[in-house]
Amino acid sequence: MTVTPSVLRVFIDQCVPDSAGKAFKECGHEVIYLREKIATNSPDPLVAAVAEANNAILVSLDADFKKIARRHGVGKREFRKLSLIKLSCRESRCFERIAEAMTLIIHEWNLAQQSQDRRLFIDIMDGVIRTYR
Repeated sequence: MTVTPSVLRVFIDQCVPDSAGKAFKECGHEVIYLREKIATNSPDPLVAAVAEANNAILVSLDADFKKIARRHGVGKREFRKLSLIKLSCRESRCFERIAEAMTLIIHEWNLAQQSQDRRLFIDIMDGVIRTYR
C-alpha cells in the first residue's frame, strides 16, 4: 500500500521566526503568516480563531496556546478544531527542530485525521518532542 504524503497548512504566529515557516515550505507545505491575515499583537483567541478558520495548524512559541488548545478537562470548547505545534525550543533552533520532526508531524497529522477529534498537538523542545493524543 502506498501512502500519499500529506500537505499541511500551517499558520505561523507572530512570535515564531520566519525560519520555521521556511522549514515547512521546503517540505512542500502551505504556510500562512499571521501578518498576512490579521494585525500583529492580535489577542490570542483571535489568532486561534483565524488559524482554525483557515483550517491551519497553529505554530507558536506562546505557552498560552497550550491552554487554549488543550484537549482534556473542563472548560470552554471554543476551539474544537484547533491544531497546535508548540515550539518550546530556542528560537535559533526552530528550523532545525521542525525539519527533524517533520516525518513525525506528518505521521501524527495523518493519525489525527483518522480519529474523531481530528486535532494535532505537538510540543517541540530542544531535546524532546512530545505528542498528545
